[in-house]
Order: sequence, then structure tokens, then C-alpha cells
Amino acid sequence: MISYEFPLNSEKVRTWLRLEDLFTRMNHFLECDLSMEHHVALMTLFELHEVACRPDLKSELLQELEKQKRALSSLHNNPAISEQALDSILNEIEQSSTRLLALSGKVGAMLRENEWLMGIKQRASMPGGTCQFDLPSYHYWQQQPASVRRSNLKEWLSPLLPISVAVNLLLNLLRENGRKMSFTAHHGSFQQMQGGRAALLLRISVNSDIPCIPELGANKYAINIRFVAATFGAKPPLYEHDVPFELTFCTLSS
Repeated sequence: MISYEFPLNSEKVRTWLRLEDLFTRMNHFLECDLSMEHHVALMTLFELHEVACRPDLKSELLQELEKQKRALSSLHNNPAISEQALDSILNEIEQSSTRLLALSGKVGAMLRENEWLMGIKQRASMPGGTCQFDLPSYHYWQQQPASVRRSNLKEWLSPLLPISVAVNLLLNLLRENGRKMSFTAHHGSFQQMQGGRAALLLRISVNSDIPCIPELGANKYAINIRFVAATFGAKPPLYEHDVPFELTFCTLSS
């Protein structure tokens, strides 16, 4: 199965998904050894910096964590809920909030204050701008042992890690609070009325053997899904066969 996730009318969920994707990529290339792989890690760090340093992100995450803490705390003494699992999640939320509150000053300030990194970031915005004759000091860094480069990258990444922990926690809560249903898109098209459901995220799962890709259109009244042929052309045609798929409505406790 291939799963596609689509945020619904929620800019904060879009931001969380972008951050999750970037942190996943960063962690992958961080553990590699080749200098070109660490180059990708550094370029990803710059992207993370752009997304994570949005002025209101820290307060938004803290507010959402507190909201989830209140909602989950109300589930104590519910016979359908494991007290141990509930306490574990509440403890994770508390620890994540504490780490976010411990971030002093503006998020990513250490990176902005590093003139060497900011020079590379500026050059990286130009095609081929990090070539060795443009940035000989960066070329020198790339020739250092992998352990040295990795240690540097971890140091530069560390101020953003509380953001990563909070985002992963909230996305896990969002995904786990999902309701899965099975449908068939007849001749590649599907529509369902919302019926007052306030989902923040839709997950569409399709058998990987079916050569089609979902496109979503949604508003507060209806969800429209078109499955287009996986031709990778400029304007792929509608996939004209029936497509069985799973649809999961994900939301957060309120």
C-alpha cells in the first residue's frame, strides 16, 4: 500500500508535515559518511531553519500540547483507556513542553549568528553556488573526517530538536486518532459529503500495484478525490478504472 496524507484547511498541520519530512531527511543523511551526503544534510538544515524559525511556531506548539494534555487528562478513570498508556503519553507531552519552554531567545538564533554557515546558505541559493572555488572553507570542511562533520551537524541541529520532538508527538496523536473506512472510486472519481466532520488530516491508502495517484479537493461540505494515471506527464489523465482505497479521517482531541 502507498499512503498519501493531505492536511485539511490547517496551516499548522501543513507546517508539521513539512518539518517531519525535513527532520526525517536530515536524520537519514546525518548518519551517512560521504561528504556529498553531509552536503545534503546541511542543505536540509537550512530548509529546516526556514520552516522552524517561524515566529509563532513555538507558541503554537506549546498551546497545542497544553490543549492535548487537558483533553487526555479528562480520560482518567475511563475503563476503556489504559491508565498506564495514558500516563505515558501525558508524561511525553509534559517533557516536550518543558524542552520547548527551555528554548531561550528566537528559535535558530545560533545558526543565524554563525557567519560561516550563513555565507554557505546564501551561496547555496545560487545554482552551483557551493562549488569549491566559491567556498574554499566549505570545501575544506567537506574533506574533514565523517565523524567531525557529523559532530558539527549535530551541534547545529541541536537547537531545533525540541521542535522535532513536539511535532512528532502531535502528529502521532493526530494519526492515532483516526477513523479508517474502505471505499471504491468508480472510474477514478469519488465524492463524500463531510457531514460536519472536522478532520485535520486525510490519509488515502492505495494498493501500490494500481498505477494511479490521488488528487484531493475538499471543503467543509464535501471531499472530492480524483485518481489520475501515473504517467508523470504535464497533465495526467483521469484513471478510468475503479480504484479500491482506504480513507482515514484524522483529528486531534478538543
